[in-house]
Order: sequence, then C-alpha cells, then structure tokens
Amino acid sequence: MKNLMNLNSMTQPTSSFPDEIYKKIETSEIAKDRKNDQYSLKFKRALDLTLALGTIVVLLPMFLLLGLILVIFQGRPLFIKHKRVGQSGLPFECLKFRTMVTNGDEILKDHLAKSPQAREEWEATRKLKSDPRVTTIGRVLRKSSVDELPQLINVIRGDMSVVGPRPIVQDEVRYYGDDFTYYTKLKPGLTGLWQVSGRNDVSYRSRVQMDVSYAQQYSLARDVVIIAKTIPAVLRSRGCY
Repeated sequence: MKNLMNLNSMTQPTSSFPDEIYKKIETSEIAKDRKNDQYSLKFKRALDLTLALGTIVVLLPMFLLLGLILVIFQGRPLFIKHKRVGQSGLPFECLKFRTMVTNGDEILKDHLAKSPQAREEWEATRKLKSDPRVTTIGRVLRKSSVDELPQLINVIRGDMSVVGPRPIVQDEVRYYGDDFTYYTKLKPGLTGLWQVSGRNDVSYRSRVQMDVSYAQQYSLARDVVIIAKTIPAVLRSRGCY
C-alpha cells in the first residue's frame, strides 16, 4: 500500500511545473523584445545623425543666405526657441527660423478676442490659416516648411528624431487624453505620419490617432517610407500655413 501511494504521488502532475516553464518563456520573450527594441532604437539614432548631419552640410550655403535675408528684412532674432513636450513628457527647446512678428502673443490674443471664427479654428486645430502674426517672408518659409529645418540641430542634440510625432506644446496635451502615453514613448520628429498626410488640413483627433498608430507599429522600414513621402508632401505644400 505504501509503495502504491508513492507511485500515485509520482504520477500526479506537479501544478507548478508548467507555470514555471511558461514564466520562463514569457520572460525570455519580453527580454528578446526589449533587446530588439534597443537595437532598433540604436539604428534609428544612427539614421537620425547621418541624415541630420548630411542635410546640414549639403544645405549650409542655403542656410547662410537665408539667414542673411531674414536679418536684413526682419531683423533679429533669427531663430526662435519654443518650449515643446518631448520624449517621456520632458520639455525641450524646439528651434525654428522666426516667421512671426516679435509681439506675436499680443497680436494673437487681440485677434482671437475680435474674431469668434478665428477663436473656434484655433481651439480646434491650434493653427490659423490666416495668421496675423506671420510676416511676409515667414509665409514663404512656412509654405515650404523651410522654417523647420533648424530642428535638424534638435535631432543632433537628441531632443528629436527625423521621424516621429510632431512636437506639441503643453496646452495641446489635453487633446491627447489617455493617448498622451503613446506620444511620449518616442522622440518627436522633424517629419511623421501627420506631416505626410495633410498636416493642418487633418483634424486634431486624426493627428492623435496617427501618433498612436506610429508608436504602436514603429519600425525602421516605416521610417524610411515616411522619409521618402516627405519630399513630395513638402513640394505639394498641402496643409502648410
């Protein structure tokens, strides 16, 4: 009888055994995914530096000429540093060529107070198609997206990536709601899904959904496709104002 009991106990499955195996498999898969993500982000950083440095070298003569024109016709400052929300929700100073008058905040406040239609447009998109703050030269720079090229310096610094969600200001966080977590997973980009999909002609909700989609389905191959689509999108100037 004692031997029979011992035999029975030996043939009973140990409930903890499969759980331990599953935990090991799950832990191994998580570690593998994290390792792949790290490699992918390292390649992304290498691509960022290569493209940013290469573009600056190629376009340096244009930068110098444009800087001279802006100083002559608009005066200083040549650049503006605008505080934006970056990866992990941390703030950084986003660089742009100055395309607005220096007292832009006062002009915007006055314009929105006088025009309910403009205020409604601003609340919906945080943009104005007819922005009274933008200078004559500034309109040309915005239409061609040249005003954003100084953000190549942000890419070299590590504040931004070539591809990613477009950087937002703190006031725009509320538009993301719970999806803000996805925005903070990756660095903001010089270009991205929103950039090649109509920009300001797209609703803000659609923009949020694009950022969520990019964060969930990020891959280097997708970055390459977005970069390839950026040049024709810029030339079409759709949604640029």
